Amino acid sequence: MSASFTIRKMLPGDRQAVAGLICLSTSVWYECHFGTRRFTGGPRTTELYYDMYHALPGSSGIVAIDSYSGILVGSCFQHVRPTHISLGIMNVHPSYSGKGIASALLKNIVDTAEQLGKPLHLVSSALNLDSFSLYNRQDFTPFCLYQDIKFQVPPEGYPQSLPASTRVRKASLEDLPAITELERNLTGLERPEDYRHFIENPEKIWSVSVCDAESGNTLEAVLCSVCHPATNMIGPGCARNATAASAVLLSELNQYPERSPVALIPCSSLDLRHFAYSLGGKNTELHIAQCRGTAPILKGLTFPTFMPESF
Repeated sequence: MSASFTIRKMLPGDRQAVAGLICLSTSVWYECHFGTRRFTGGPRTTELYYDMYHALPGSSGIVAIDSYSGILVGSCFQHVRPTHISLGIMNVHPSYSGKGIASALLKNIVDTAEQLGKPLHLVSSALNLDSFSLYNRQDFTPFCLYQDIKFQVPPEGYPQSLPASTRVRKASLEDLPAITELERNLTGLERPEDYRHFIENPEKIWSVSVCDAESGNTLEAVLCSVCHPATNMIGPGCARNATAASAVLLSELNQYPERSPVALIPCSSLDLRHFAYSLGGKNTELHIAQCRGTAPILKGLTFPTFMPESF
Protein backbone atom coordinates (compact mmCIF):
# COMPACT_ATOMS: atom_id res chain seq x y z
CA MET A 1 0.00 0.00 0.00
CA SER A 2 1.21 3.49 -0.81
CA ALA A 3 2.40 5.50 2.18
CA SER A 4 0.45 8.53 0.92
CA PHE A 5 -2.93 7.23 2.08
CA THR A 6 -4.49 4.87 4.58
CA ILE A 7 -7.56 2.61 4.40
CA ARG A 8 -10.01 2.46 7.28
CA LYS A 9 -13.63 1.60 8.04
CA MET A 10 -16.23 4.14 6.96
CA LEU A 11 -17.58 6.11 9.95
CA PRO A 12 -20.76 8.15 10.52
CA GLY A 13 -18.75 11.35 10.27
CA ASP A 14 -17.76 10.39 6.70
CA ARG A 15 -21.34 10.54 5.37
CA GLN A 16 -21.18 13.95 3.69
CA ALA A 17 -17.64 13.49 2.38
CA VAL A 18 -18.51 10.10 0.89
CA ALA A 19 -21.63 11.53 -0.73
CA GLY A 20 -19.59 14.39 -2.21
CA LEU A 21 -16.96 12.01 -3.54
CA ILE A 22 -19.55 9.71 -5.16
CA CYS A 23 -21.22 12.69 -6.83
CA LEU A 24 -17.97 14.26 -8.06
CA SER A 25 -16.18 11.12 -9.21
CA THR A 26 -19.16 9.61 -11.04
CA SER A 27 -20.19 12.87 -12.68
CA VAL A 28 -16.65 13.53 -13.96
CA TRP A 29 -16.47 10.06 -15.52
CA TYR A 30 -19.84 10.41 -17.25
CA GLU A 31 -19.03 13.89 -18.54
CA CYS A 32 -15.69 12.73 -19.94
CA HIS A 33 -17.09 9.62 -21.63
CA PHE A 34 -20.71 10.46 -22.50
CA GLY A 35 -20.88 14.23 -22.35
CA THR A 36 -23.69 13.97 -19.79
CA ARG A 37 -23.87 14.65 -16.08
CA ARG A 38 -24.78 12.15 -13.40
CA PHE A 39 -26.33 12.91 -10.02
CA THR A 40 -27.50 16.34 -11.12
CA GLY A 41 -29.18 16.79 -7.74
CA GLY A 42 -25.78 17.11 -6.10
CA PRO A 43 -24.25 15.33 -3.10
CA ARG A 44 -27.39 15.63 -0.98
CA THR A 45 -28.91 12.96 -3.23
CA THR A 46 -25.90 10.64 -3.12
CA GLU A 47 -26.13 10.46 0.66
CA LEU A 48 -28.53 7.63 -0.23
CA TYR A 49 -25.56 5.32 -0.84
CA TYR A 50 -24.10 5.82 2.62
CA ASP A 51 -27.54 5.50 4.21
CA MET A 52 -28.53 2.29 2.41
CA TYR A 53 -25.21 0.52 2.88
CA HIS A 54 -25.49 1.20 6.59
CA ALA A 55 -29.16 0.21 6.81
CA LEU A 56 -29.07 -3.19 5.09
CA PRO A 57 -27.79 -6.07 7.27
CA GLY A 58 -24.25 -7.09 6.34
CA SER A 59 -23.42 -3.85 4.54
CA SER A 60 -20.59 -1.46 5.35
CA GLY A 61 -17.98 0.74 3.73
CA ILE A 62 -14.29 1.57 3.70
CA VAL A 63 -12.51 4.80 2.81
CA ALA A 64 -9.07 5.99 1.74
CA ILE A 65 -7.68 9.01 3.59
CA ASP A 66 -4.85 11.15 2.21
CA SER A 67 -2.08 11.03 4.81
CA TYR A 68 -0.94 14.62 4.23
CA SER A 69 -4.23 16.52 4.07
CA GLY A 70 -6.59 14.14 5.86
CA ILE A 71 -8.97 14.44 2.91
CA LEU A 72 -11.21 11.48 2.07
CA VAL A 73 -10.07 10.51 -1.44
CA GLY A 74 -11.59 7.07 -2.00
CA SER A 75 -14.57 5.00 -0.90
CA CYS A 76 -16.11 1.61 -1.50
CA PHE A 77 -19.01 -0.37 -0.08
CA GLN A 78 -19.32 -4.09 0.57
CA HIS A 79 -22.36 -6.24 1.26
CA VAL A 80 -21.89 -9.55 3.08
CA ARG A 81 -24.75 -11.89 2.24
CA PRO A 82 -25.38 -15.52 3.33
CA THR A 83 -23.94 -17.00 0.13
CA HIS A 84 -21.54 -14.35 -1.17
CA ILE A 85 -20.19 -10.81 -0.86
CA SER A 86 -21.09 -8.02 -3.27
CA LEU A 87 -18.76 -5.13 -4.06
CA GLY A 88 -20.64 -1.86 -4.02
CA ILE A 89 -19.97 1.43 -5.76
CA MET A 90 -16.28 2.41 -5.72
CA ASN A 91 -15.06 5.97 -6.19
CA VAL A 92 -11.71 7.75 -6.23
CA HIS A 93 -11.27 11.53 -6.29
CA PRO A 94 -10.30 12.53 -9.87
CA SER A 95 -7.26 14.43 -8.58
CA TYR A 96 -5.93 11.24 -6.95
CA SER A 97 -6.41 8.80 -9.81
CA GLY A 98 -3.51 6.54 -10.72
CA LYS A 99 -2.12 6.44 -7.17
CA GLY A 100 -3.24 2.89 -6.35
CA ILE A 101 -6.22 3.89 -4.22
CA ALA A 102 -8.78 1.77 -6.09
CA SER A 103 -6.45 -1.24 -5.97
CA ALA A 104 -5.97 -0.82 -2.22
CA LEU A 105 -9.71 -0.53 -1.58
CA LEU A 106 -10.35 -3.61 -3.69
CA LYS A 107 -7.62 -5.62 -1.98
CA ASN A 108 -9.14 -4.82 1.40
CA ILE A 109 -12.50 -6.26 0.34
CA VAL A 110 -10.87 -9.22 -1.43
CA ASP A 111 -9.10 -10.02 1.85
CA THR A 112 -12.44 -9.91 3.68
CA ALA A 113 -14.00 -12.30 1.17
CA GLU A 114 -11.08 -14.71 1.51
CA GLN A 115 -11.27 -14.60 5.30
CA LEU A 116 -14.98 -15.41 5.15
CA GLY A 117 -14.49 -18.03 2.45
CA LYS A 118 -17.13 -16.50 0.18
CA PRO A 119 -17.09 -15.58 -3.52
CA LEU A 120 -16.98 -11.88 -4.33
CA HIS A 121 -19.40 -10.48 -6.92
CA LEU A 122 -19.72 -7.16 -8.73
CA VAL A 123 -21.37 -5.53 -11.73
CA SER A 124 -19.09 -3.13 -13.61
CA SER A 125 -19.31 -1.02 -16.75
CA ALA A 126 -18.15 -2.81 -19.89
CA LEU A 127 -17.27 0.62 -21.30
CA ASN A 128 -14.79 1.45 -18.53
CA LEU A 129 -11.64 -0.50 -19.43
CA ASP A 130 -9.71 0.90 -16.47
CA SER A 131 -12.34 -0.53 -14.16
CA PHE A 132 -12.43 -3.82 -16.05
CA SER A 133 -8.66 -4.14 -15.84
CA LEU A 134 -8.67 -3.37 -12.12
CA TYR A 135 -11.00 -6.27 -11.42
CA ASN A 136 -9.54 -8.58 -14.05
CA ARG A 137 -6.09 -8.30 -12.47
CA GLN A 138 -7.61 -9.33 -9.15
CA ASP A 139 -8.94 -12.58 -10.71
CA PHE A 140 -12.54 -11.54 -11.37
CA THR A 141 -14.13 -13.46 -14.25
CA PRO A 142 -17.16 -12.20 -16.25
CA PHE A 143 -20.16 -14.52 -16.29
CA CYS A 144 -23.09 -12.48 -17.66
CA LEU A 145 -23.49 -9.44 -19.91
CA TYR A 146 -26.29 -6.90 -19.49
CA GLN A 147 -27.54 -3.98 -21.55
CA ASP A 148 -28.70 -0.89 -19.68
CA ILE A 149 -32.04 0.07 -21.19
CA LYS A 150 -33.66 3.40 -20.42
CA PHE A 151 -37.43 3.79 -20.69
CA GLN A 152 -39.69 6.82 -20.96
CA VAL A 153 -42.88 5.81 -19.21
CA PRO A 154 -45.99 7.53 -20.63
CA PRO A 155 -48.07 9.77 -18.34
CA GLU A 156 -50.76 7.09 -18.11
CA GLY A 157 -48.28 4.21 -17.96
CA TYR A 158 -47.80 1.57 -20.63
CA PRO A 159 -51.17 0.26 -21.90
CA GLN A 160 -49.82 -3.20 -22.77
CA SER A 161 -51.34 -6.21 -21.06
CA LEU A 162 -49.39 -9.47 -21.10
CA PRO A 163 -50.66 -13.02 -20.58
CA ALA A 164 -48.85 -13.25 -17.24
CA SER A 165 -49.93 -9.78 -16.05
CA THR A 166 -53.00 -11.22 -14.32
CA ARG A 167 -50.64 -13.15 -12.02
CA VAL A 168 -48.53 -10.13 -11.04
CA ARG A 169 -49.18 -8.46 -7.69
CA LYS A 170 -47.50 -6.37 -5.02
CA ALA A 171 -45.17 -8.43 -2.81
CA SER A 172 -45.78 -8.89 0.90
CA LEU A 173 -43.64 -10.23 3.73
CA GLU A 174 -45.52 -13.52 3.44
CA ASP A 175 -43.81 -13.95 0.05
CA LEU A 176 -40.30 -13.76 1.54
CA PRO A 177 -39.72 -17.55 1.84
CA ALA A 178 -40.91 -18.09 -1.75
CA ILE A 179 -38.74 -15.20 -3.01
CA THR A 180 -35.70 -16.65 -1.27
CA GLU A 181 -36.41 -20.11 -2.68
CA LEU A 182 -36.91 -18.73 -6.20
CA GLU A 183 -33.60 -16.88 -6.22
CA ARG A 184 -31.77 -19.83 -4.67
CA ASN A 185 -33.15 -22.16 -7.35
CA LEU A 186 -32.31 -19.82 -10.22
CA THR A 187 -28.92 -18.47 -9.10
CA GLY A 188 -27.73 -20.44 -6.07
CA LEU A 189 -27.64 -17.13 -4.15
CA GLU A 190 -29.58 -15.84 -1.15
CA ARG A 191 -30.29 -12.32 0.15
CA PRO A 192 -33.55 -12.54 2.12
CA GLU A 193 -32.83 -9.52 4.32
CA ASP A 194 -32.45 -7.34 1.24
CA TYR A 195 -35.91 -8.34 0.02
CA ARG A 196 -37.35 -7.91 3.51
CA HIS A 197 -36.06 -4.33 3.55
CA PHE A 198 -37.45 -3.55 0.09
CA ILE A 199 -40.87 -4.96 0.96
CA GLU A 200 -41.03 -3.15 4.32
CA ASN A 201 -39.87 0.00 2.50
CA PRO A 202 -38.95 2.20 5.48
CA GLU A 203 -37.53 4.91 3.16
CA LYS A 204 -40.70 4.95 1.00
CA ILE A 205 -38.62 4.61 -2.16
CA TRP A 206 -38.98 0.89 -2.99
CA SER A 207 -41.48 -1.18 -4.94
CA VAL A 208 -41.62 -4.98 -5.26
CA SER A 209 -43.71 -7.06 -7.66
CA VAL A 210 -44.06 -10.85 -7.80
CA CYS A 211 -45.55 -13.12 -10.44
CA ASP A 212 -47.36 -16.22 -9.19
CA ALA A 213 -46.95 -19.49 -11.04
CA GLU A 214 -50.07 -20.71 -12.84
CA SER A 215 -50.39 -23.43 -10.19
CA GLY A 216 -50.43 -20.73 -7.51
CA ASN A 217 -48.03 -22.70 -5.31
CA THR A 218 -44.76 -20.97 -6.20
CA LEU A 219 -43.42 -17.77 -7.71
CA GLU A 220 -42.21 -17.34 -11.27
CA ALA A 221 -40.61 -13.93 -10.82
CA VAL A 222 -39.77 -11.17 -8.37
CA LEU A 223 -38.63 -7.66 -9.28
CA CYS A 224 -37.84 -4.61 -7.18
CA SER A 225 -37.26 -0.99 -8.10
CA VAL A 226 -36.13 2.22 -6.44
CA CYS A 227 -37.18 5.80 -7.08
CA HIS A 228 -35.06 8.52 -5.47
CA PRO A 229 -33.50 11.78 -6.70
CA ALA A 230 -30.18 9.90 -6.97
CA THR A 231 -31.51 6.95 -8.96
CA ASN A 232 -34.57 5.40 -10.58
CA MET A 233 -33.63 1.82 -11.40
CA ILE A 234 -35.45 -1.44 -11.93
CA GLY A 235 -33.98 -4.34 -9.95
CA PRO A 236 -32.88 -6.45 -8.28
CA GLY A 237 -34.92 -9.47 -9.29
CA CYS A 238 -35.07 -12.76 -11.13
CA ALA A 239 -37.51 -14.79 -13.21
CA ARG A 240 -37.90 -18.34 -14.43
CA ASN A 241 -38.57 -17.24 -18.01
CA ALA A 242 -39.00 -14.21 -20.27
CA THR A 243 -42.80 -14.35 -20.01
CA ALA A 244 -42.75 -13.81 -16.24
CA ALA A 245 -39.80 -11.39 -16.49
CA SER A 246 -41.68 -9.19 -18.98
CA ALA A 247 -44.77 -9.13 -16.78
CA VAL A 248 -42.96 -7.97 -13.62
CA LEU A 249 -40.85 -5.51 -15.66
CA LEU A 250 -44.04 -3.94 -17.03
CA SER A 251 -45.51 -3.78 -13.52
CA GLU A 252 -42.49 -2.00 -12.08
CA LEU A 253 -42.13 0.42 -14.97
CA ASN A 254 -45.76 1.44 -14.56
CA GLN A 255 -44.98 2.57 -11.01
CA TYR A 256 -43.21 5.57 -12.57
CA PRO A 257 -45.37 7.48 -15.07
CA GLU A 258 -43.51 10.31 -16.82
CA ARG A 259 -40.19 9.13 -15.42
CA SER A 260 -37.20 7.47 -17.10
CA PRO A 261 -36.18 4.36 -15.14
CA VAL A 262 -33.28 2.16 -16.24
CA ALA A 263 -33.23 -1.64 -16.20
CA LEU A 264 -30.31 -4.00 -16.79
CA ILE A 265 -31.57 -6.64 -19.24
CA PRO A 266 -29.57 -9.85 -19.80
CA CYS A 267 -28.26 -9.73 -23.36
CA SER A 268 -28.87 -13.48 -23.68
CA SER A 269 -32.68 -13.10 -23.53
CA LEU A 270 -33.96 -12.37 -27.03
CA ASP A 271 -37.62 -12.26 -25.93
CA LEU A 272 -37.02 -9.89 -23.02
CA ARG A 273 -34.91 -7.61 -25.21
CA HIS A 274 -37.64 -7.50 -27.84
CA PHE A 275 -40.22 -6.65 -25.19
CA ALA A 276 -38.04 -3.82 -23.84
CA TYR A 277 -37.64 -2.44 -27.36
CA SER A 278 -41.40 -2.68 -27.94
CA LEU A 279 -41.84 -0.26 -25.03
CA GLY A 280 -39.45 2.20 -26.67
CA GLY A 281 -36.49 1.30 -24.48
CA LYS A 282 -33.09 2.54 -25.61
CA ASN A 283 -29.64 1.15 -24.84
CA THR A 284 -27.45 3.50 -22.82
CA GLU A 285 -24.56 1.34 -21.55
CA LEU A 286 -23.32 -2.23 -21.05
CA HIS A 287 -22.48 -3.89 -17.75
CA ILE A 288 -20.74 -7.14 -16.88
CA ALA A 289 -21.47 -9.34 -13.87
CA GLN A 290 -18.18 -10.70 -12.56
CA CYS A 291 -17.12 -13.08 -9.81
CA ARG A 292 -13.93 -13.80 -7.90
CA GLY A 293 -14.35 -17.41 -6.85
CA THR A 294 -16.99 -19.86 -8.01
CA ALA A 295 -19.40 -18.05 -10.33
CA PRO A 296 -23.15 -18.68 -9.97
CA ILE A 297 -24.82 -20.92 -12.54
CA LEU A 298 -27.80 -18.92 -13.80
CA LYS A 299 -30.87 -21.01 -14.62
CA GLY A 300 -33.23 -18.12 -15.26
CA LEU A 301 -33.16 -14.40 -15.98
CA THR A 302 -31.66 -11.89 -13.56
CA PHE A 303 -31.99 -8.12 -13.09
CA PRO A 304 -28.95 -6.69 -11.26
CA THR A 305 -28.88 -3.13 -10.00
CA PHE A 306 -26.58 -0.67 -8.25
CA MET A 307 -28.80 0.37 -5.34
CA PRO A 308 -27.67 -1.71 -3.63
CA GLU A 309 -25.12 -3.68 -5.66
CA SER A 310 -27.12 -6.83 -6.14
CA PHE A 311 -25.05 -9.64 -7.63
